Amino acid sequence: MSENENDPRASFAPGLFAGKTAVVTGGGRGIGRAIAIGFARLGADVVIASNAPEELTDVAKEIESLGVGCLPVEVNIRDVESVDAFRDAVLDRFQAIDYLVNNAGGQFQSHPFNISDNGWRAVVDLNLNGTWNVCSRFMRPMMERQTGSIVNVAHVFSFERGAPMFAHSGAARAGVVNLTRSLAPYLEQRNVTINVLAPGTTISPEAAANYGMTVDEWRAQPSRARYADPEDMAAIVLFMCSPAARMLNGAVIVADAASTQFNWPARSTEDLFDEVQASFG
Repeated sequence: MSENENDPRASFAPGLFAGKTAVVTGGGRGIGRAIAIGFARLGADVVIASNAPEELTDVAKEIESLGVGCLPVEVNIRDVESVDAFRDAVLDRFQAIDYLVNNAGGQFQSHPFNISDNGWRAVVDLNLNGTWNVCSRFMRPMMERQTGSIVNVAHVFSFERGAPMFAHSGAARAGVVNLTRSLAPYLEQRNVTINVLAPGTTISPEAAANYGMTVDEWRAQPSRARYADPEDMAAIVLFMCSPAARMLNGAVIVADAASTQFNWPARSTEDLFDEVQASFG
């Protein structure tokens, strides 16, 4: 989506985040990139973090071209020493943190019987423990200043309907939702908000490539609900960090164009029954 009247990030007042600092993990592509650029367009200095630093170069150049500061940081959110160094680098450069978006994460689609022990632990460590590692390091300086907002990005497989093809990620992200709600009363005492965004299917070039498709090929797939652009999710995060959302704390925003109201997944119960029968005879 190009920068025009159809970009939902254009809905906000110019300079909304001027003089503020936003930290975005997973900021090199997809939703994270759109969030980072959204903050920059509204005047914030931006920290973008990734365990793939080559992804950050072009994003950093685009952010700096908007006249704000940018700090690209290589970080492994599963490694507490790496996260400590990440926090210290941010505070050394900008002295304060106003917004933290925990967007980094990942998973792979798999039948639950095919998830290895290592695969399970890797996904849980990245999505749940990684989110905790970053929250626990960054929320303290925000609470000391008695201002700020944290947004944890989960997904629609985090809730009551489960995640038949993402059991590991669904379990981890459900933990992120519970963690967010558990932290909210404590952060509220110091005027800091923490909320969850659960995106529906969001199409970026990187996400499409994960499934061997282009964006256009993915969009050609039938869907009962609209597919999202990364900019759609970015606009919601910007709202959640804005003064307009100051009464949201411990909340979850599901942004999926009502897709979870349909009978998903599309695979039939007969298919699932057949898989169990094939596994156990």
